[in-house]
Amino acid sequence: MTESTESKHTISQICIVVRDLERSMKEYSERLGWGPWKVFEYKAPFLHHTHLRGEDAEFTMIAAETMVGDLGFELIQPTGGASIYQEFLDEHGEGVQHIAVMKHDASEAEELVEELGAPKVMGGRTADSIEFYYLDARPELGVVIESGSGHAIDIEPTRVVDHRKG
Repeated sequence: MTESTESKHTISQICIVVRDLERSMKEYSERLGWGPWKVFEYKAPFLHHTHLRGEDAEFTMIAAETMVGDLGFELIQPTGGASIYQEFLDEHGEGVQHIAVMKHDASEAEELVEELGAPKVMGGRTADSIEFYYLDARPELGVVIESGSGHAIDIEPTRVVDHRKG
């Protein structure tokens, strides 16, 4: 095993896009013991200033987040409108749709955008303080990277679900 080194662009979260959030939370909890899940309903007014490929766009989703060690793990189920989540489901089925390299400062997030040189393909704002966006780094890195000024897991969820046994 090799020694780990610190990076200024640490992975903060891995996201799986799913068709059925409730089923997926239950499966991950029962099979891997992950949870509890903070569930968020992303729709107006909580979700706002949304865009897709440079154009204003309305999309909605429900998501569940939990911590697995020091890493955030997220499940997203698209529920309406055109989004990169729905495109991924249509093209690939359920699976890893993006990894997050989230910052807690807008200038640090913009620094990542400049360093990657990848286009922002989708984004928006949640609550009053969090901006998020997705960078299409697939040509160079083989993955979509989410960044911005914070994760929803840091704010009050719509509800909490715990399917873990014991």
